[in-house]
Amino acid sequence: MGYNIDNFRRIREEYKEKYKKAEADADVRRRELWSKISGLRALDRALSDTGPRLLNAVLGKSNESFEKVKRDVERLNYERNLLLATYGYPADYSDPRYECELCRDSGYVDGEMCECMKLRLRMAGYESAGIAKLMEHQTFDNFRLDYYKTNPRSYENMSYVLKTMKEYAAKFDPYSSQNLLLLGGTGLGKTHLSTALTRALVDRGFDVVYTGAIGMLADFERNRFGNSAGSESGYDIDRYYACDLLIIDDLGAEVSNQFTVSTIYNVLNSRISTGLPTVISTNLNQNELNSRYWDRITSRILGEFRPLVFLGSDVRKLKLTE
Repeated sequence: MGYNIDNFRRIREEYKEKYKKAEADADVRRRELWSKISGLRALDRALSDTGPRLLNAVLGKSNESFEKVKRDVERLNYERNLLLATYGYPADYSDPRYECELCRDSGYVDGEMCECMKLRLRMAGYESAGIAKLMEHQTFDNFRLDYYKTNPRSYENMSYVLKTMKEYAAKFDPYSSQNLLLLGGTGLGKTHLSTALTRALVDRGFDVVYTGAIGMLADFERNRFGNSAGSESGYDIDRYYACDLLIIDDLGAEVSNQFTVSTIYNVLNSRISTGLPTVISTNLNQNELNSRYWDRITSRILGEFRPLVFLGSDVRKLKLTE
C-alpha cells in the first residue's frame, strides 16, 4: 500500500516551501520588532544562546547547572514578553505561523506522517484518480437501494452488488484482489459505486486511477502524438499500467478502431500479467462485447473478471420525478 509517488514528491515539496515561508515571514516580523524596540535584539540573541547552554548542561560539558540555565530562559522570556507588551505587540508576534501547529508544516510528528499531510495526499489522490468533483456526492453510504425496491429481484440483486463492492473496498489488496466487471444499462449506479470504491481506497492510501475509457485512450493518443512530433515528452501513461487499481468507466463509449482496441488489449493484458487488479464498467452486454472487441480482449474480460450485473430502472430518470 502506498500513496501515488508523484503526488507524494510534489506534496513533500509543498510542505518544504510552506515551512520555509513560515520561517521567512517570522524573520521579517522579528526584524521589524528589532527596528522598533530598543534592546529586543540583544534579548533574542541571549535567548538563542540558551539552546547550546542547555545542551552542554545536560551533557555535563558546562559548569552551569541545567536548573540555572532554565531559570535564565524563563527570565529572558519574561523580560521579552514585557517589552513587547509595552510597545503593544503580542508575545508570539514574531513566532512562525504554521498552517499546522502539530507538525510545524514538516508533515511529520515523532516520525509518523501528520494527519494534515495524510489529508492532503488523499485529496491529491482524488484529483489523480479523476473523482475530485464526484467524490463529494457519490459514496457507499449515500447509494440508495430504495430506487430498486419496486422490483424485488432488482432490489435483491443490487443489495448483493453493494455488499460485494463494499467488501471489495474493505479487503482490497493490489496483489490478490480480483478484477471486477460491472455490467448494466445506463443510470443503474455503476459510476456511483465505482466512484465510491475509488474514494474508499484512496482514503486507505492506495494509488487508484479512475478514468473513462474515452479519457484513457485520449491520453494514449496524446502520448503517441507527442513522441512522434518530437515534443519534449509524451503524456504520462505509465500510471495506467502501474497503479494499485485501475477503474475504467464506460468501456464501449469510445470510438472503435485498430489503435483504441490494441491499446485496451495492451493495458488489460499488462495488468493481468503483472497481477494488478482492474475494474471495468460497461453498458455493453456479453454479445455486444464479443462483436465489438477482439477475441483476445473479450476472452480476458469474460475469463479474468468477476461479473457484477446491475439491474433496475434508470435512477437518473427516477431522481427527476422526486
